[in-house]
Amino acid sequence: MSHIAVLGAGSWGTALAKLLADRGTEVRLWSRGSQLAQHINEQGENARYLPGFALPEALTCVSDVATAVHGARSVYFVVPSHGLRGVAREAAPHLRDDALIVSASKGIENETLALMTDVLEQEIPTHAPNRLCVLGGPSFALEVAANLPTVVCVASKYRDMSTAIQEELSYDRFRVYTTDDVIGIELGGALKNVIAIAVGAADGLGFGHNARAGLITRGIAEITRLAVHLGGHPQTLAGLGGIGDLVLTCTGDLSRNRRVGIALGQGRGLEEVLNETTMIAEGVKTARSAHYLGVQEGVELPITNEVYAALYQGKSPLEAMESLLSRALRPERDA
Repeated sequence: MSHIAVLGAGSWGTALAKLLADRGTEVRLWSRGSQLAQHINEQGENARYLPGFALPEALTCVSDVATAVHGARSVYFVVPSHGLRGVAREAAPHLRDDALIVSASKGIENETLALMTDVLEQEIPTHAPNRLCVLGGPSFALEVAANLPTVVCVASKYRDMSTAIQEELSYDRFRVYTTDDVIGIELGGALKNVIAIAVGAADGLGFGHNARAGLITRGIAEITRLAVHLGGHPQTLAGLGGIGDLVLTCTGDLSRNRRVGIALGQGRGLEEVLNETTMIAEGVKTARSAHYLGVQEGVELPITNEVYAALYQGKSPLEAMESLLSRALRPERDA
């Protein structure tokens, strides 16, 4: 059997590569930095992004995209949203015609407002849109690496594609469901990071559990509103890729986006917070693109808009929360 390529050696990419290699499958993990690749191969561990986990011998790290994807039967894109287009463009000439393409990146491209699958469809060869899947659902990398029970979903317009990835990924305590709602899974995975910043800010302000529950509930309402407007199914957002992923990201201590929100709520500056970690909090960039996508589509996203204002327009988290609480009263199902 040919190998599997995982592009992106951050915590999530490394955890996915470990999961696949634990099954005995040959995996080539791509790292942008050659020093990190060398360290992973020599030490058998990604000490920078996923410390404490021994990586299987079946996993090899490379720093050349062509080497990673050449001949691969499946290619997982696990890079930050702002870097996906460049990596996809570099990988495209080297993909097998029958390779399965999996997006495990979560976000909305700032410049184009494109979803991650849109970016891949634009950059990979013409065969790829028919072989494209997106992975979503509640899944902290650390817990996947620790083989703790995890349940996710994979979405594709083509059932045989999602089923193939379902069978490839399902292992031991990692269970995979399938769906055909690519838009719902994409937007659930992208916007949950924005809502998590809002929830973290409320926690940082000391607003309590009532506020947290309210933000999560109203958060899934606006995510669903945008997803349905763009062709997604509301039931998807009530599932793993919607409320499941949202609850995890808004309440889990491992959530980078929640931690950013907490720091902002405590009065710290965004630049200071982001400089303290090598990990990327996708919600910071997604807040901008989601805000403009809502404006473009004429869809009301009140929490997203307030997070955008707090991150990019100088509004304090307290003022943002007060703006949400002072919105015009209305029936719950109307807004």
